[in-house]
Amino acid sequence: MDRGYEKERFVTIKIKSSVARKFKQFSKRMSKSQSMTLLLMLDFFEVNGISPSEAIGPQMVTLEAKLAMLIKKRMNGMIAILKDIEKTQTKPAAAMLYALFEQAEQPQKKLILEKKFVKETKQVRFREKNSDSTNT
Repeated sequence: MDRGYEKERFVTIKIKSSVARKFKQFSKRMSKSQSMTLLLMLDFFEVNGISPSEAIGPQMVTLEAKLAMLIKKRMNGMIAILKDIEKTQTKPAAAMLYALFEQAEQPQKKLILEKKFVKETKQVRFREKNSDSTNT
């Protein structure tokens, strides 16, 4: 049963048997009921402004132009959203982080330490005994 159309009753349409067979095969390929397949086809023609009796050549060009214009509008919308996010969220957050890091990493002045020079004195731990001093 077709969703949304369960309570509607069926009505017959008179069409040629060869056309009916062809339509039934097409409906099976679409995996839809015959009513839904016909509804999809009618919606397609109405939405795209295509008439089955006219050649599709010039219409296809306008369809491509409409599609390109629709894609361009959506892309412009996405770009506007991204720019707004960047302006209101990303840049202020980055600026705050930069300011925090700038304060934390302030270069400290090197302290001048007084260097004490130790006078090197040679201490002799062991002395030789003088032979002169011991004999006297």
